[in-house]
Formats: sequence, C-alpha cells, structure tokens
Amino acid sequence: MQRRHFVTWTILFTALASCKRSAASKAQRIVSLSPSTTEALFAIGAGPLVVGRSRYCNYPASVLHLPQVGGYVDPNLEAILALAPTLVTGARGPLGRSFVDKLERLSIASYFPETESVTNIESMLLGLGDRTGHRGDAEDIVKRMNGRLQATAERLRALSAPRVLLLYGTDPIVAAGKSSFADEMLRLARASNAVTNGTGYPTMGLEHVVVLDPDVIVNATFGEGMDNASKLAERAGWNKVRAVREGRVFELHDESVLRPGPRLPEGVEALAKIVHP
Repeated sequence: MQRRHFVTWTILFTALASCKRSAASKAQRIVSLSPSTTEALFAIGAGPLVVGRSRYCNYPASVLHLPQVGGYVDPNLEAILALAPTLVTGARGPLGRSFVDKLERLSIASYFPETESVTNIESMLLGLGDRTGHRGDAEDIVKRMNGRLQATAERLRALSAPRVLLLYGTDPIVAAGKSSFADEMLRLARASNAVTNGTGYPTMGLEHVVVLDPDVIVNATFGEGMDNASKLAERAGWNKVRAVREGRVFELHDESVLRPGPRLPEGVEALAKIVHP
C-alpha cells in the first residue's frame, strides 16, 4: 500500500513539475535589445509581453513608451534586472558571451539568434514564436514574407542586375560586404554587390571605391553628421567615382532596409525602387 501511494505521489509530482516547466518556458516579461527582435515580437503578437527595449527600438510606435535599457553593445544590466524579465533577447553579434553568462547565472533565459540571412530571420521569428506561445503566428508571418519576396522576384526577373555599392558610412567608408544580410538583400532586389572581397561590413579607402567602379551607389548613412547623397559629390575625391560623376548616387530614406526582421519584404521593395528607378 505504501509503495502504491509513493508511486502515485511521484507521478503527480512529476506531472505538476512538468506543467510548471512548460508554463515557465513561455516568456512572460521580455526585454529586447535590438530593433529586429522587437519588431519580430510585435509582428507575431507578443508585443504585450515586451517590458523593455534598447534605445534604437522605435517600431512600432507603441514601443516608444517602454523603458530603455541601453543599446546594442552597452546594455544596462541593472536597468534590465529592474524590469524582472523572464527572457532577454536581441540580435547576435554586438554582445559577447560574458553578458549571456551573467543572465544565465541569474536564471534569466536569453535568446540571441543570428540575423544575417533570410533563413536566419525566419528562424528568429519561429524561435520567438516558440518562446512566447505564438508559433502559429510566427509561421503565418514567415509564409507571408516568402510570398511577398517571391512576388517581388517575379516582377524584377527580366531586369538586368546593376553593380551596387551600399554604403553604411562615409567617414570612414563602410560598405555592405559579402555573406551579410545586406548582400542578400541586394540580390533579392535584383542587384549584384560591387564588393566582392571580404565579408560582413568592411571598411575601405576611397581609392578602393574608385577601383570597384560601381554602377550605382546607395547611401544608407543615417544619423547626425552623416553625408547625404546630394553632398557626397562635393567631398574631395568622390568625383573620381563613375557613379558619382554620372549622378547615380541615391539616398536611402527607408530604415526598414537596414533591419533584418519581419519588414524584410518592404525593405527589399524599397531597395529595388532605388536600384531600378
């Protein structure tokens, strides 16, 4: 009899613990440290769970009232802990392993996925869906994204692919390199990347830009002190670049192009309109 009661209580305790773990696995309070993860959370319907954001998270507009907890590379751990999160998320790269280790020692779950490709972005959306109980919503978003990207590809199929230099900075010069999210976006917008060597977002000299000889320059340098497209030709040496001399420098105004998140299709379309006016 005692043995039977022991087995019964063991089964009940195991089931209860399993239920608690299942409930705990779904994030209830989320701090997001990158615009891409913040936008993804709101897109899949998990926006009400977000209790804190980075200073760069500004979409959708409803996030602006949320507390800020620093930026990509300088998150304020004290401010994060004050919000009692059950999940801290953001794009992988800016933060090192040491920050994740700190969260783990405090028993706070973290999720910092890669976002340097369309496949990565889809995985990020689904991963957040799993962690918030919005897997079905995330699958719907991914499906709609793929459909819109395919429709854009079909519209652009007959066009030639100009060689494009996508600039993220002009002093120093920082461009979209190979094997980056921006490189894939250029291909989706029916363009080829003028940068063929190096990976990520390489820094280069003006002499190298002249050698690259791009057909088009897309200037995506946002922020105070950055040159806009109209002023680029006025800077010393830039008139040696054929795209500058021939007036094929275009300023990018749509920040969605720069964000590896659920607005990816809109970003590709905005980039395509610039590259194929």
